[in-house]
Amino acid sequence: MFVTLIAVAALWGAATGLLVPRAAYRLSVEPEEPWRDRCEAGHELAGPARGWLGAPACAACATARRPVVAPATGPVPVGRRPVVAPVLAALACAALAAVTGPRPELAVWLLLAPFAVLLATVDARVHRLPDPLTLPLAAATPLLLLGAELLPYDAGSWLHALLGGLALGAGYFVLFLIRPSGMGLGDVKLALSLGAALGWYGWGILFVGTFAAFLAGSLYGLGLVLARRGSRKSAIPFGPFMIGGALVGLVLGALSASP
Repeated sequence: MFVTLIAVAALWGAATGLLVPRAAYRLSVEPEEPWRDRCEAGHELAGPARGWLGAPACAACATARRPVVAPATGPVPVGRRPVVAPVLAALACAALAAVTGPRPELAVWLLLAPFAVLLATVDARVHRLPDPLTLPLAAATPLLLLGAELLPYDAGSWLHALLGGLALGAGYFVLFLIRPSGMGLGDVKLALSLGAALGWYGWGILFVGTFAAFLAGSLYGLGLVLARRGSRKSAIPFGPFMIGGALVGLVLGALSASP
């Protein structure tokens, strides 16, 4: 039963991760630009949900069986490394299932995982966390956790989740006010949902997940400086580190909650 749960979670992550490259391609634009509706070859991105759901390559390119070649400079093509997102999502979902077990909050983590991978992908490409993803997640995460608390055998607290989201969001907002060039509003909005998820397991896990994010981000920035690929003032996409730190916190929180 336990192995089956992990396998199902991994398959869910892989299946939903296959949808990430198409959505990430469309969302990876500058703030003043509209979402992309065509592939690099100029074909319209059609399919379910007005072309947001579908295979990484557009139907025309897939039918022609020819790769979409990226220009020297320009947007990331829709078909580049489409296997990364499914693998990351599958690994994250399998890890969460392994430590959480058949508790109701696992359903919440599995629902949020593909969106987390999508946000990390977009932020890594264009240093942007789009509002159409961060704002719904900020509202959906505490609501989903409320549903989990109403079911038996949960291992968290909805009140702590709600307060955790508000606390982490407020903390990131203060950092944004102090240094807008180093912390964006997208990070603040993402902190609302991540804080709720981490807060589910208590204040200690909230601290651990937050600390892990800043530690990983600092080490990455230091690596860029040592490799002479950036300076102390270089902007880095912090969303992936926030999400990675949250995953570390959720794993530790689920382990500490295990009987």
